[in-house]
Amino acid sequence: MKMIKNILMLAVVVTFAFSCKNDAKAEVKTVEHTNTNEAVAKLDPNATYAKAEFTIEGMTCAIGCAATIEKRIAKMEGVKSSKVDFDKKLAMVEYDEAKVSPESLTKTVTSVADLYSVKDMKKVDAFSSEEGVVK
Repeated sequence: MKMIKNILMLAVVVTFAFSCKNDAKAEVKTVEHTNTNEAVAKLDPNATYAKAEFTIEGMTCAIGCAATIEKRIAKMEGVKSSKVDFDKKLAMVEYDEAKVSPESLTKTVTSVADLYSVKDMKKVDAFSSEEGVVK
């Protein structure tokens, strides 16, 4: 009886060992990428663009917070450029006045997370650090 039990156990182990083929295949993912030149081409050349600067309170990091807010603002229809400076807690946005308002900018920032708040929103003729603006 013990011999039959050992043979059966060996058969089960051999069956599992050879039937489980671990063929790891590389997963291919396609990512949709928008060309920034296409986005610039969609901007209305006859539009009136305004520049706004405002403080964003509640950010805790440059990559997770500031970059996420910057991307979300940049995706808004009518936004020509956006830059969020984590160190200064400053956002600089150039936008089409017909499509974007200070209220919609505030709503976009606060919709990213409940901890973010917008303060001191003001229109400016030139950004306080022109080299920081993404075009």
